[in-house]
Amino acid sequence: MTSWTPDRLDRFWGEAQVVAVPEDPRPGSWAGGPSVQHVDGVWWLASRLRRPVGEGRGFANVLSRSADGVRFEPVAALGKDAFGAESLERPCLVHTPEGRWRAYVSCATPGTKHWRVDLVEADTVAGLATAPSRTVLPGDAGSAVKDPVVRHDGVRWHLWASVHPLDDPDATDRMTVEHATSPDGVDWTWQGTALAGRPGLWDARGVRPATVWVEGGRTWALYDGRASAAENWEERTGLAQVGGAGWTAVGAEPLLQSPHAPHGLRYADVVVLADGTQRWFYEATRADGAHELRTVLLPAQ
Repeated sequence: MTSWTPDRLDRFWGEAQVVAVPEDPRPGSWAGGPSVQHVDGVWWLASRLRRPVGEGRGFANVLSRSADGVRFEPVAALGKDAFGAESLERPCLVHTPEGRWRAYVSCATPGTKHWRVDLVEADTVAGLATAPSRTVLPGDAGSAVKDPVVRHDGVRWHLWASVHPLDDPDATDRMTVEHATSPDGVDWTWQGTALAGRPGLWDARGVRPATVWVEGGRTWALYDGRASAAENWEERTGLAQVGGAGWTAVGAEPLLQSPHAPHGLRYADVVVLADGTQRWFYEATRADGAHELRTVLLPAQ
C-alpha cells in the first residue's frame, strides 16, 4: 500500500461521484453506511438513511442496484419498526457461496445504549425486505454489538464488529474491533480483539471495522476511528493490515478524511474488480454538515 501518495489522495476526493444524498441539508441528516456487492456484473448496495436525533435517527436500510456502480435505483427497504429497533446502523450485505443473499442489520434496543445484530436471508435482494429476522449477535447487559463486516474465506465465515462496553453510561461511544468465526455465518464464536484504539493518537477513543479486502497477496482493512467522544459520528478512516490474531494499524495519522469540517469520512467499502481497479464507497461530511454517500474508481495498485 505504498501508493497512497498525496496525489492519489487528492484524486480520491476530487474524482468521487455522489451516489446518494440525505433528505435535508442539516447536521445529523445522513445518507451513507454503504455495504456493496458486485455479482454477475450488477452492483448491489445496502445503505443507511438517518434523520437528526429526535426525528427518527437511523430509520431505514435501503437496498439498491446499479449497472455502473454510480447510479443506483432502490429495490427495497428495511425499516426500523420491522426489527423493533429505535434506530438502524450500517447494514452488511452478503452474497453467500450458495447464491443466496443476507443482510446483517444493526438494531438499537429502544430506551437503552444496547445494540444487537439481526440477520435476514432470501433468494433475492428484494426478498430481504419481507424475510423473517433472527438475532445472531445479541450482545449482553455489558456490551453492545453493531456494524459487522462479514467475509467467507472459502472454508469458514469471518466477522468483525464494533463492540461497545456499557459499564459507564456516559462513555458508551468507546469501541473496539472484535473478531468472530462461524461455520455457517449464523452461529458465531468470538475469537478476541482484532484492533483497539491507540492512546495519544487520532483513534484513541475507539475503532470500528469498515471493510476487509485482499490485494497484492495481503489482507487489508479500513477502520473508523475517533480521538474523543466529541468526534462521535464524525470518525475518520484508517488503514490496517490483517494477519495472525488481529489487525495492525498503519501510520500515526488517518488515511482519509473529508475536507469539510469536522472532517468525517467513514464506513468505507472496497470492491476489487477483475482488472485490478478498485471502486470505493464511503460516507463523508459535506460543507453543510450533512453526510452523503460517495464513490470513486481508482486504478490498479
